[in-house]
Amino acid sequence: MAGRVCPVWIGYFLSCPVRKLFQHPQKILSPYIKEGMKVLDVGCAMGFFSLPLARMVGPKGKVVCVDVQEEMIESLEKRAQKAHLFDRIETRICNGDSLGLSDLREEFDFVLASAVVHEIPDVSGFFTEVYDTVKPSGKVLVLEPKGHVSEEDFAKTISIARKNGFETAGSPEINGSRAILLKKELSRK
Repeated sequence: MAGRVCPVWIGYFLSCPVRKLFQHPQKILSPYIKEGMKVLDVGCAMGFFSLPLARMVGPKGKVVCVDVQEEMIESLEKRAQKAHLFDRIETRICNGDSLGLSDLREEFDFVLASAVVHEIPDVSGFFTEVYDTVKPSGKVLVLEPKGHVSEEDFAKTISIARKNGFETAGSPEINGSRAILLKKELSRK
C-alpha cells in the first residue's frame, strides 16, 4: 500500500487557492473542529489544511503539523507567519519510521491525515501512534485521493485502523477523496 513520498513541487500545487473550489477546508473540517482544540495534521505539506485549522481552533487552540519533508515544513512556517497564525502552529519533522509524538500521549482532540496514509511504509505502526496521541473522546479523519488509492486499498487501510483500536464514527462525503472518520475503541486494552 505504501508509495513514495509526494514531491515538494506538488506541495505548491496542493496548497494552491484554486483547490478550495472543490475541496474547501472549512467546509470539510467545521463539523469536527471547535475553538480551543488541540489538532494534529499528519502529512501537513505546505499547510492547505493547517492554516484553516489554526484559524478554526482560535488563539487558545493549537495545531501540531507533522511532515517528513523539511522543505514542506519550512514553507508552512513562512505561510503561517504571513497569515499571523504562527503562534497557533507547532511544526515537527518526522522520519519514515515514526511520527515522533510519544511526548503527546492522549493530547489531541482531532487528527487529520489527508492524502498521506498511502505514503506510509508501516500503516499499522502509524495507526498505533495516532491511537496513542488521541484523547479518549477524540476523532481521526482519514482522507485519501481517489486517483491514487483504490477502493480496495482504502478498505485495507480501514481494516488496519480497526486492528489498531479504532472504530468507524462516520463516512463523510468529500469531493475527490475516500474518507473515513474514526474514533477510539475504548474497550481496547
